Amino acid sequence: MWRRLGVLDWIRVGLLALGLVFVATGLLPWAEAVTSLREIGPLLIFLVAVIVLAELTKEAQVFDAIAARMAVLGRGNYAALFFLCVLFASFVTIFLNLDTTAVLLTPVMLALAPRARIAALPLAMTTIWLANTASLLLPVSNLTNLLGMRKIGLDATEFAARMWAPQAAAILVTMAFLWVFYWRRGERRDLRYTPPVLTPVGDRVLFGAASAACVLFIGLLLVEMHVAIAAGAAAAVVVAAFALRARERLTWSLIPWQLVVFVTGLFLVVPTLSIHGLSALMTWMIGTEGDPYRTAAVGAGLSNLINNLPAYKAIETVIPAADQNRLLALLAGTNVGPVITPWASLATLLWFESCRRHDVRVPMRRFLLTGAGLAVVGLPATVWALVTFG
Repeated sequence: MWRRLGVLDWIRVGLLALGLVFVATGLLPWAEAVTSLREIGPLLIFLVAVIVLAELTKEAQVFDAIAARMAVLGRGNYAALFFLCVLFASFVTIFLNLDTTAVLLTPVMLALAPRARIAALPLAMTTIWLANTASLLLPVSNLTNLLGMRKIGLDATEFAARMWAPQAAAILVTMAFLWVFYWRRGERRDLRYTPPVLTPVGDRVLFGAASAACVLFIGLLLVEMHVAIAAGAAAAVVVAAFALRARERLTWSLIPWQLVVFVTGLFLVVPTLSIHGLSALMTWMIGTEGDPYRTAAVGAGLSNLINNLPAYKAIETVIPAADQNRLLALLAGTNVGPVITPWASLATLLWFESCRRHDVRVPMRRFLLTGAGLAVVGLPATVWALVTFG
């Protein structure tokens, strides 16, 4: 097992080990460590359940069927396909989490590309940019949202009411950048694409059960069921279906242990660093004037430097709970801003790995420059919408 661990896996294990060392040496007091881990318990349950739900939904060919029908519906018109891809990626990100879009939707879209003779890079960039920028609307859309819910003091409905305008602004700017830099004819070269031939799903029972589980999950979220319970119930439905129809596909690899290890280590390391000087540095960086634009910019910059999860956790600790505007602006910075560097979000790292496995070349210079442009234009627009309409 140890030989199969990649570089990212070793970083995650190392982060957890460092956190345990901090606890063992007293650098992080035991009481604070317990409080921190108790805080993320429900989040880890949600994270495991929603990834299992998404993985088995993909195995049941739900995503493949939607992507193929989407390409057929576009009838060879790239503009129509573009809007359908934006809608699909945004929907999956909003309701099933950005990691689902990056990890599971990316290979589906890349597999569709050769079938319909579509350039792969526009499809790939649509999934990763919208995985980040479409993750503002609901608490479940991004782990950073879930991390901030308790401090921000909003339930899911109130959160969506504050974030609908920023989410719309972020998606619109992302669409503009996607079209100009990746989708217009001068970039994709082809005038039309060839709609794929639809093939029947392998197992209609699994397909129906997975589809029903996703609908159940979304329905439970709409009635404001706790995210861990909603994801757990939906995952239980699809797991039961696979246990009856295809038990061999229920393997331990479905459990996203890497994410569990990373988040647990993060919640031990960041509080330790905050106690020993990090909080003072973060306060100096975001200032004391309560400027949401500055807070968002610092969140985005730090996300592209070290990753958005530790960036959010480090900055959140120095913002008062009563200052909702700045906390929401910080979410904008750590959700919309991490589109420049490959390590800015976990979703981006996983996306690069998926592109590599599918032999899709991502020009790094182009990725960095277009991502920087999107962050520079998209983030101020998102914060403006938050301040104006939120």
